Amino acid sequence: MTNLKVHAPSPADLDGDLASLRGDGARMARHWAAPEKIASRPVSPSLILGVTVPATSARLLEAMPDYGN
Repeated sequence: MTNLKVHAPSPADLDGDLASLRGDGARMARHWAAPEKIASRPVSPSLILGVTVPATSARLLEAMPDYGN
């Protein structure tokens, strides 16, 4: 059985409009710190092992100008 009671400090907005989403984000922002930016470096394709991509996904990406051409 699922408990559908919601205990929130403010009235819960079940429709979730943009204003309530922005308000939720503003309230959470002071509790969460952004992690330090991690500089990523390119990885040699020879180090990438065990990755399989379905043929349909590969064709889809190949047809996208941003990825395939």
